[in-house]
Amino acid sequence: MTIQRLEATQLYLSAELEKLQNKSTKELAPIDEIVGQERAQKAVEFAMSIKEKGYNIYAIGQNGLGKRTMILRYLNRHQHDEKALFDWCYIANFEDIRTPRVLKLPCGIGSRLKQDIEKLMSKLVNAMPLAFDNELYYSRADKLKNQLAAKQEAELAVITKDAKAKGISLTITSQGDYQFVAMNGDELHSEESFDALSRKEQEYFGETIDELEVNLRNMVRQLTEWEEAYSEKIKKLNDEVTLDVITHFIKQLKKDYAGYSAIKTYLTELQQDIVENADIFLEQSAEQGEAATASLDKKLPRRYKVNVLVSRKEGEFPIVVEENPNYHTLFGYIETATFKGTVFTDFSLIRPGSLHKANGGVLLMDAQKVLEQPYVWDGLKRALRARQLSLTSLEKEVTLTGTVSLDPEAIPLDVKIILFGDYRTYQLLQHYDPEFSELFRVTADFEDEMNRNADSELQYAKFISSVVNDNGMLHCDRKAIARIIEHSSRLAGDQNKISLHSANIANLLRESNYVARQANSNMIRLSHVEEALSNQEQRVSRLKDSVMESFINGTTLIRTSGEAVGQVNALSVLSTSEYMFGAPNRITATTCYGDGEVIDIERSVDLGGSIHSKGVMILTAYLSSVFGKTAKVPLSTTITFEQSYGGVDGDSASMAEFCAVVSAFSKQPNRQDIAITGSMNQFGESQPIGGVNEKIEGFFDVCTIKGRSDTQGVIIPRSNMHNLMLRPDIVKAVEKGDFHIWAIDHVTEAIELFTGRSAGIPSDEGSYPIDTIFGIAQAKINSLRK
Repeated sequence: MTIQRLEATQLYLSAELEKLQNKSTKELAPIDEIVGQERAQKAVEFAMSIKEKGYNIYAIGQNGLGKRTMILRYLNRHQHDEKALFDWCYIANFEDIRTPRVLKLPCGIGSRLKQDIEKLMSKLVNAMPLAFDNELYYSRADKLKNQLAAKQEAELAVITKDAKAKGISLTITSQGDYQFVAMNGDELHSEESFDALSRKEQEYFGETIDELEVNLRNMVRQLTEWEEAYSEKIKKLNDEVTLDVITHFIKQLKKDYAGYSAIKTYLTELQQDIVENADIFLEQSAEQGEAATASLDKKLPRRYKVNVLVSRKEGEFPIVVEENPNYHTLFGYIETATFKGTVFTDFSLIRPGSLHKANGGVLLMDAQKVLEQPYVWDGLKRALRARQLSLTSLEKEVTLTGTVSLDPEAIPLDVKIILFGDYRTYQLLQHYDPEFSELFRVTADFEDEMNRNADSELQYAKFISSVVNDNGMLHCDRKAIARIIEHSSRLAGDQNKISLHSANIANLLRESNYVARQANSNMIRLSHVEEALSNQEQRVSRLKDSVMESFINGTTLIRTSGEAVGQVNALSVLSTSEYMFGAPNRITATTCYGDGEVIDIERSVDLGGSIHSKGVMILTAYLSSVFGKTAKVPLSTTITFEQSYGGVDGDSASMAEFCAVVSAFSKQPNRQDIAITGSMNQFGESQPIGGVNEKIEGFFDVCTIKGRSDTQGVIIPRSNMHNLMLRPDIVKAVEKGDFHIWAIDHVTEAIELFTGRSAGIPSDEGSYPIDTIFGIAQAKINSLRK
């Protein structure tokens, strides 16, 4: 094992842009895709190619990866099946007005039909009253009326004559009823004169009147039949007049839509219904207009409207992004209108939702927003299972009595749903909803980063060009492109990777563009990118400044020079939601006579997380393997993070803690001008940790505060070398020999750096040379055992 002092060239990988021939993004063609997401793109292509039920997409990835942008770009250039696209309309079901029917029409025909029907109705509203308000109609109606009156008069004359011959008169009462009264000569009998008649004469009149009333009833029945026949003739006349009017106007429509069987059927039914309900255009025309106005509609009979729910231009593939997927915006709803204090609704008040608009295409939504809204997830699953859209009101779903009385015919549903969400939401749906896997069979898993090489740097440069061109920014020169790629590697935390969080890069470009324009530059240059990065950090680094101030004023105790027993400078990372920075922590260890236990104060007071506790247990195991193979270690050790008042978690301090414990055992001082980060396993081997760049920079800043010397430096695991993308000032300091970074494979190498002595290699019996750190510690432990 050898300790490696890193060269300046190993601390930062510059972007050489070997395959970029252009001087700026001005000559660089932008790409119409998101870089590095081939896996996700293939998943989307696969799902879009399969028409069977259930092949919807769940796009997994953190915010800012460009999931939506990539999918929208793919969908916009993808060849789609235009045969699956239709206009959807609701029309009245004349047999049952409560169950409106669906018209499925080719693209563009729905709106045309709606306009044509409205024109037809406008013409009928004017033409129908005129057809019934002219001399021809009046003469035909009067003729029928006169015929009925003549027949009625003739029949009455017969029965009147017969009665008169028998001395009885037929009169009409004030209520309009027919009545027979006995005659006294030329006058009617009064009650007194009738009572003066003989019994025989009274019986005669009574029997005669009874016979005449039988004849009268027969006559009344005959009159009623004639009146019914007259009504039928008048209706037939009205139907003929109405049919003549509507036939004249609808003839051209039937010819125009001869190729559409559904429309032909509808026009035939429409014509028949208008004939049967001609009074809609006559007596109720004013009321119809008022009712139409009440619902902000044209003054046309509502019964004959065409409600175009979805209308599409030919070849227009529907790609709908629903930002607020609540029940009504997704599934549509039925409006109500108020007329003369009464709430009413009909099929013309049905409104579409996003699923209607996306039918035949694609609907994109955020998974979390879908799950947050009541009843939406169940409704979505129901629609996808049935492959149809039933316009059931939410009120019916959540109450015992629904306020909406309509039950529209369901619309066939053929749509691809794409949900965007994180991995946790995906796991929850997989675990708790067995139907999720059946309905969302395709997972588009978006990468967080991609490999960095000459080809990917070129691709990333093209991506930068596409952001610049799409947003009308100033173009970036070659050095600015390189700096942005290097910053992307820093975001990825790896020299050999590039971050795919495109939102971060787009924001950096916007801010660099702002800086360049403020400086009246004609191009975004390296200095503008650097200033934008500096501005970004300044906006979010208040916590870092506060922490660093505690080192300046001495509130936080730290030494960056000299030596101390049982004391080590460890490195930790602090973070807010948008910023992460490093700062050193002092770890101390003390010993006393005991039974070999290592007491972690952080854990004892519930400030240590489970991973930190695991790290302490691992170093305890290694400690026992070093000093306690033949007998129990007679020392108890207590370790802690000094001046740590919040929670501590992670195992990145386990090597530092071990070095502090060994120093306490051996009473050999550790250098304080060196800090260390890294975890270890039970064999003492170093293991990689996160935030290595921030940790090194944090210690460098504290060294600057406390006073710089050319012996200062940081120890890191060798396995973290590829993560280094350090600030330029640190790279320069290392290049000059003013700061050092050592990479190690084993904790014993760290001990050697801290103490200036070898840790020691055990003999076959397990003893260490007396001039090594382990040997000195072993001697002290053995003396305690004796």
